[in-house]
Amino acid sequence: MRRKRVEERKYIYGLLAGLIVFLISGCSYIPLRNNIPEDGTREENAKEERLAERLQKAAELYGHGDFDGGLKVNQDIISLCGKKPPCDQALFNMGLIYASTNNAKRDYRKSMAMFQRVVKEYPQSPLVPQARTWVGVLDVIEKSKEVDMEIERAKKKLAR
Repeated sequence: MRRKRVEERKYIYGLLAGLIVFLISGCSYIPLRNNIPEDGTREENAKEERLAERLQKAAELYGHGDFDGGLKVNQDIISLCGKKPPCDQALFNMGLIYASTNNAKRDYRKSMAMFQRVVKEYPQSPLVPQARTWVGVLDVIEKSKEVDMEIERAKKKLAR
C-alpha cells in the first residue's frame, strides 16, 4: 500500500514538473509594435514599451533564478499598469515564481492566489486557461500535503 502511494506521488510530481516546463517555455510576453493602436498618444505607446521591457527584465531575472528580483519587477508592473494588460502577465509570472520548485521561498497558496486573480480580474486574457490549469494542479498538491499530514498523524497515534 505504501509503495502505491509513493508511485502516485511520483506521478503527480512528474506531471507538475512537466507542466511547469511547458508553461515556462511559452510564458514570455512581447507585444508587437503593430499591435499598438494608432489612435494612442506617444506617451501611452512609450509607457507600453516600458512595461514590455520590464516584463522582459522580469522573465530574465526569473530565468536566472533571481526570484525576489522577478517578484519585485512584476509588482512594479502591476502598480504601473492599473487593471489593463500587461498586468495579467505580471500576475501570471508571479504565480509561476511562487510555484517554482527551485524557489526556496515557494508558496503554493500565494501562487494559487495569483492565478485566481488572473482568472477573476482578467477574464478575457489569453492566460486564463493556463491559470485555471495551475489552480487545479496546485489544489491537488495542497490536498496531497494534507493527506500526507493526516497519515503522519495516524502513524504517530498508532506508534503510541
